[in-house]
Amino acid sequence: MASAFYLGPPVLCRYSGTAAYHTEYTWSTQMFKTELNYGDVYLVPKKTVVDSRKECDTSVQFGPRRFDMPLYASNMKSVVDAETCEYFARHGWFYTMHRFNMDTVGFVRDMQAKGLFASISIGVNDDTLEQLAALQVAGLVPEYITLDVANAWCVKAERMIRHVKQHFPGSFLIGGNIATADAARDLEAWGCDAIKAGIAGGRVCITKNKTGFHRPMISTVRDCAAAVKVPVIADGGIVEHGDVAKALACGACMVMAGSLFAGYDESAGEIVEINGKHYKEYFGSASQFNKGEYKNVEGKKILVEYKGTMARLLVELKEDLQSSISYAGGTDLAALRSVEMIVVAR
Repeated sequence: MASAFYLGPPVLCRYSGTAAYHTEYTWSTQMFKTELNYGDVYLVPKKTVVDSRKECDTSVQFGPRRFDMPLYASNMKSVVDAETCEYFARHGWFYTMHRFNMDTVGFVRDMQAKGLFASISIGVNDDTLEQLAALQVAGLVPEYITLDVANAWCVKAERMIRHVKQHFPGSFLIGGNIATADAARDLEAWGCDAIKAGIAGGRVCITKNKTGFHRPMISTVRDCAAAVKVPVIADGGIVEHGDVAKALACGACMVMAGSLFAGYDESAGEIVEINGKHYKEYFGSASQFNKGEYKNVEGKKILVEYKGTMARLLVELKEDLQSSISYAGGTDLAALRSVEMIVVAR
């Protein structure tokens, strides 16, 4: 039995002072790998080359546009609505509108009429085909389309991806979610322009509890990013601001987070008052609160503290990522790709 954790190329991992690649436990014919989450690793500082962290560039080219940050809010009904999406677009951040009970035609038309880009989510069933047909009849082409299903490594997702690429060749298509290199390679082959990686990593996702299936995010992102040439989005598991830098160091081009953006004035949902304190509801897309019925429930609802305006959060997230770049010894996001990652001994 080896005595280290598997991280894979390109970053070598140190554990207990020993350089190695993986730990595997064999029990009968079943093999077990030790995998890692954001809280299990840290990045090793390099020499800072900028006079001020403000000099560090956090912008990222994603599809046809460049955005101020490689981070955006989850396309969940309890996180984003039309006003949230407009807020992000006007601040130079990427967004994706959720797909639940949506007037897709009205949303795309409104955003583009305001001179903003349109980014929508779709599913894999007949109602999605109807939405896409309605967009075509209206002569509307969203700049970004996200195929948003729990496990996109499936035949229905393949059919929908091919349909979108045929009928909306001008849209940048994001496919997700998946959690393995094989799945990432298939979605790339089916035609996705970017891939969203992460299954059961979110704060209000209980898929791992209900089904037993999940992969930690460090291992997921590294495997998927190394397997494909298209951009990979790390979706889920962001707890601290520094987790964004860790995801980018693993090869992600963009990072999606849910609870990080919940609870603000600009977030979706109503303010709830309990015993004189104010909260906002935050629930998973697979929860009964989103589905409207208790069927195949793999999400829950929690209350998050009401935090006021989101403006300060956007500034702080950018400042923290600029600091990450400075610690990585560079001037832009590329510096994070060459940092050393270490596992924390517990």
